[in-house]
Amino acid sequence: MGLIVANLFITLDGVYQAPGGREEDAEGEFAFGGWQAPVSDDETGAAIGAEIAKMDALLLGRKTYDIFASYWPHQSGDIADTLNRVPKFVVSEFLDGPSWAGTTVLPDAEAAGRLRDDYRQVHMFGSGVLIRSLLTAGVLDRLHLWLYPVTLGQGKRLFDAGTVPATFRLTEPARSFPKGAVSLAYEPAGRVETAEMSP
Repeated sequence: MGLIVANLFITLDGVYQAPGGREEDAEGEFAFGGWQAPVSDDETGAAIGAEIAKMDALLLGRKTYDIFASYWPHQSGDIADTLNRVPKFVVSEFLDGPSWAGTTVLPDAEAAGRLRDDYRQVHMFGSGVLIRSLLTAGVLDRLHLWLYPVTLGQGKRLFDAGTVPATFRLTEPARSFPKGAVSLAYEPAGRVETAEMSP
């Protein structure tokens, strides 16, 4: 069985909205689109590129799909070639006739979970709402956070009220990068347990 891996570029205060550019996602009058580039470096870029190279399918939520579909088909290079080549899946109740070649529309998180039967590594980017749905459905295998040394105080946050309580374990050692970003790859590890701290 394959893996569903969510890659998320996220700030210290949990915001994942519009890391790539000012016009990427201005919903809610978000003022900080493009926050990722100033705290990125060549090593971070190479690590993200290596992660992308592992995928043999791409899974996205509707909002991120629209962003990707308007940009990546018009790009070239290793990352663009991979994203344009692999099968693409978008979870949406309302999307008809997706514009990005090689796209299949899925109805829900459970259908997305069944992609593990056909692919080794299904990777996601952004798609915070879908990440939460996959976690609730118990079909997200790895949560790979790319944590950047920025706080924004506004924007879409990955975990908020209504988050399903859960614990996670690191799947590989944390890795830090020259401008302060940290790669943290987790897998779900069951329910939350509580105990008293002893002296």
